[in-house]
Amino acid sequence: QVQLVESGGGLVQPGGSLRLSCTASGFIVDRYGIGRFRQAPGKEREGVSCISSSDSGGIIDYADSVKDRFTISRDNAKNTVYLQMNSLKPEDTAVYYCATVRAPMVCTTVVESPQYFDSDYWGKGTLVTVSS
Repeated sequence: QVQLVESGGGLVQPGGSLRLSCTASGFIVDRYGIGRFRQAPGKEREGVSCISSSDSGGIIDYADSVKDRFTISRDNAKNTVYLQMNSLKPEDTAVYYCATVRAPMVCTTVVESPQYFDSDYWGKGTLVTVSS
């Protein structure tokens, strides 16, 4: 059974850091791309970052809003994709999700056209709150 389980969310002060995990079961995580999304209350879903499958070169992409602050990485031994979030801002407050990225979807769709992204497998999300 394919599952994605997110963890690592919480309350952090502006300027702080969090590391989100997206752990896969039922499949080997580096054989698929993994997209990271977020959705704030009353706002559209936003594509935050993406890492393509190893066969596709492990290409990484970020939304402009998080570039230079967030880092996505993959640990194959733990079957987990991480999202390291630094210099957090109140506007980063949202529920963060991960999803598998498989053809015809690509990482470009995640960060540039998230409204057109679809996946069979999503995690249930983890809440990140950035507030003083």
